[in-house]
Amino acid sequence: MAGLSACDPGDESNQVGNNAIGGVVTGPEGPEAGVWVIAETHDLPTRYAKIVVTDDEGRYLVPDLPEANYSVWVRGYGLVDSPKEEAKPGTVLDLSAVEAPSESAAAEYYPGGYWFSLIDVPGKNEFPGTGSEGNGISPDIKTQADFLRNIKSGNCMACHQLGSIGTRKFHDSFDLDSFATSEDAWERRVQSGQAGGSMISSIHRMGREGVLEMFADWTDKIAEGAVPPEPPRPQGLERNVVITQWDWADPKAYLHDLVSTDRRDPTVNANGPLYGALELSADYLPVLDPVQHDTSRVPLTVRDPDTQPAAAQSMPQPSPYWGTELIWDSKANVHNPMLDGQGRVWITATVRPPENPGFCREGSDHPSAQVFPVDRAYRHLGVYNPESEEYTHISTCFSTHHLMFAEDDNNTLWTSGGGEVVGWLNTRMFDTTGDEQASQGWTPLILDTNGNGQRDEYVEPGEPVDPTMDKRITNGLYAVAPAPDGSVWGSSLGYPGAVVRLEPGTDPSTTALTELYELPLDENGEPIEGFSPRGMDIDRNGVAWVALASGHLGSFDRRKCEGPLNGPEATGQHCPEGWTFYTEPLPQLSGVTDSGSAESSYYTWVDQFNTLGLGENVPINTGNESEGLLVLNDGEWIVLRVPYPLGFYTKWMDGRIDDPDAGWKGRGLWATVSTRAPFHMEGGKGTTSKVFKFQLRPDPLAQ
Repeated sequence: MAGLSACDPGDESNQVGNNAIGGVVTGPEGPEAGVWVIAETHDLPTRYAKIVVTDDEGRYLVPDLPEANYSVWVRGYGLVDSPKEEAKPGTVLDLSAVEAPSESAAAEYYPGGYWFSLIDVPGKNEFPGTGSEGNGISPDIKTQADFLRNIKSGNCMACHQLGSIGTRKFHDSFDLDSFATSEDAWERRVQSGQAGGSMISSIHRMGREGVLEMFADWTDKIAEGAVPPEPPRPQGLERNVVITQWDWADPKAYLHDLVSTDRRDPTVNANGPLYGALELSADYLPVLDPVQHDTSRVPLTVRDPDTQPAAAQSMPQPSPYWGTELIWDSKANVHNPMLDGQGRVWITATVRPPENPGFCREGSDHPSAQVFPVDRAYRHLGVYNPESEEYTHISTCFSTHHLMFAEDDNNTLWTSGGGEVVGWLNTRMFDTTGDEQASQGWTPLILDTNGNGQRDEYVEPGEPVDPTMDKRITNGLYAVAPAPDGSVWGSSLGYPGAVVRLEPGTDPSTTALTELYELPLDENGEPIEGFSPRGMDIDRNGVAWVALASGHLGSFDRRKCEGPLNGPEATGQHCPEGWTFYTEPLPQLSGVTDSGSAESSYYTWVDQFNTLGLGENVPINTGNESEGLLVLNDGEWIVLRVPYPLGFYTKWMDGRIDDPDAGWKGRGLWATVSTRAPFHMEGGKGTTSKVFKFQLRPDPLAQ
């Protein structure tokens, strides 16, 4: 039993306790190191599973299992799933790994990014595109990098994975023989369901013929037997991971992310419920109680009944999974949740139709409207109080997308998604007065191009820089991240994209100044290395960390800038030396020779307070194509892969400390399945989103 025993009084790390299952995994060549053991039960109020990795000698131990009957099996690279064995906690259970009968059978368990790496991307010489009469790529796409950005961050992979079982193969309902070409089959495919209109529009913007040909060649190649390279099995610290998962929400719901605690103090809401955000799909907050293993829902409303559903209420073509059923009907359209120090849940949510009320517009006496009136806002704010079970609408003049609290006396809630403006809510004032109008503010983004350190009259976007004036820009924030020094950072999408730093000043509506730091380009407009951000975060030292469409994690350290941070030359490309790039751990796409990988992480989250256990200020990427969290530890990647169900894709994570004195058991990272197409995952139609808890124990057998 290799030292594992349910009652052996020897070394405690080699025992199977009353709440654990352990044993040895053996394959045809002996002990199987670095494979996963999965224990799953349906006996609890919601489906529950726990996953661990075997050590060098093939030993495993699944700790802290609630009392239930479990199915236990082995999954690993080079294998196919072993038969499921039944066991209860306190059991010593040896397992036999099953060698894959073929390379293609083994590859069915590889993460989607390995399959996506097989796609043949048009070469650099194909850009700029020459349109429908040429190579089929839009002339508006000038470089290969911008083409990749459109595929990986601007369109497809911002919503779901590419390379999953639901994308690399056609659904069984598709009669491929009925299409003249594979391109025709793909064109029909991307018109499916409520997202079909936006998908086919995206294809046309990039170049219908060229993009469809690329995807058709990819799936043809796979259908003919092409397989990607085998991923490495977990090594080192990767074998110490314990992944716990629960089902929540429903099979038709699309989650964006979740929240477990106050970002500024991760001990808030210890052992408490987690709350999710259902973008587009349904009007409730899913709730998980991780102690009782139970789920519930917080119903959401809008203030104005004339508010329309956010998703299209029609479709170009039926869905292979849901037919003509309209599965998304949310009006609140919640995108991002945050907890405050009282455990209240703040969300970006629609509360009314887009047309703004008078206090937001030209002629208003609102201080921010006098500086920059705003006519429309498409998503606003809301707050749910778990104690009173009350949900409060907050109508904002600015649109919202992400939100995060500053570390200030006003508990200022900063938001992204405002386009030409950045908006905030003084929550201390709102709590005191209930006045949503007086408690909110917004500012345009102004560069200090005259370099005098204060905000002055400015030239408008599109006008040349005037060294005697400031300049307004439209690089709106996608992510938002208040820093400990009082500045507010964000990412700006597009090519090459940028990070933005806002210094609010004493009266942000009139004093806020902006700094813009673009991803560096060479003289030909090609990226020097990384390009096109999506989600970003800030560490306690003021270093920005950002997920890039190029397959990198990028960091920007403002302290490294050698030239002026303002003035007529400080308009974006003035600090390439501030950037450092870390290639994410996947193969590069076929046809791409530059640095990077097939990965395109959606978000970067910085573990500021050591909630995972590897120290403070550890940046972690969402690893959307790697199907796991990518942890940058001392310059090296640790891949916390989710092997089951295949298709893990998240857009955010949250770290909480439930008990600071309990070692690894008292802390962990939380994430949820965030794909718009959970039916693309293993399990297909009927698969729900899930909550995942990631913990790192000191060794693979620690209890």
